[in-house]
Amino acid sequence: MNILVTGGAGFIGSAFVRRAIHEGHNVANIDKLTYAGDLNNLNGCSGFPNYRFFHEDICSRSAILSIMENTRPEVIVHMAAETHVDRSIACIDQFLQTNVLGTQALLDSTLEYQQTHKSPLFMHISTDEVFGSIPKAGRFNEDSLYRPNSPYAASKASSDFFVKAYQNTYGLRTVTVNSSNNYGPRQFPEKLIPLTISKALNKQPIPVYGDGMQVRDWLYVEDHVDALVALIKSGKEGESYCIGANCERENLNVVKHICCLLSCMCDDGFSYENLIKHVKDRPGHDVRYATDASKLHAHTGWAPKIFFDEGLKKTVGWYMERFNTNQRLSH
Repeated sequence: MNILVTGGAGFIGSAFVRRAIHEGHNVANIDKLTYAGDLNNLNGCSGFPNYRFFHEDICSRSAILSIMENTRPEVIVHMAAETHVDRSIACIDQFLQTNVLGTQALLDSTLEYQQTHKSPLFMHISTDEVFGSIPKAGRFNEDSLYRPNSPYAASKASSDFFVKAYQNTYGLRTVTVNSSNNYGPRQFPEKLIPLTISKALNKQPIPVYGDGMQVRDWLYVEDHVDALVALIKSGKEGESYCIGANCERENLNVVKHICCLLSCMCDDGFSYENLIKHVKDRPGHDVRYATDASKLHAHTGWAPKIFFDEGLKKTVGWYMERFNTNQRLSH
């Protein structure tokens, strides 16, 4: 299968690219290589004859159309996005440019491409944050109302609506995925788990917003990739799917868990929990995310394989190895 991936040098994108290459698909990877895109995430991929990389901006319609003409995608997996809530609060412009206008440009390029070629499946990777915060009971599902509370979530909600509009108006073949919080090796150290690990390893204060009781549903990145592969094979066109691992944890407990792992794995007698520092809460901070993946399971048979304790230990170990080889972790 010919697969075109946008944002394939990022955290989730590179995990998907590596999997698709090793499964024998022809993979074309488009990435602008902003701060969170790193070709080191794809070490070894360039040696495969079924892999091609294009350093390009998804907002460039002519360049994207040329790549499509050159690679003839049967599936487009759209992952390119700005994703960090704090950055969106500080400056929304790049989020609008990439997440909204970039998605629209990619949709337009796909429409133009399919005028002369078989229509590819457009898989749009979004987030559960478009649904806002959910009370202590219940979970998000595909019928949940959109209630984005951060500029980042608003930009992703807008892109979701554009994908649905292009499906309904122009007949584009689409699948939309709303995923819970991902974690694992290679994640840029600005999100909670890699930030905590990098701060702890550098013995710097570990910031925790407010009381740290915000709840997130944690999904190991390889389980996310498994879900995307399953949807390409068995998902229903025109549908949206929520991906979650039914693994809810309070942020403070996640941070303490990491500190405990580091104390055991480093065995240096240092109390990493003493680095925890509560800071002023983020504006509009959602209290709880929880995602129901039962539709995904019913349509594809997917279920998460990596439990949180195992996944977190793998993640901490990866960052420790990087740190110990003097590849300093920055944020």
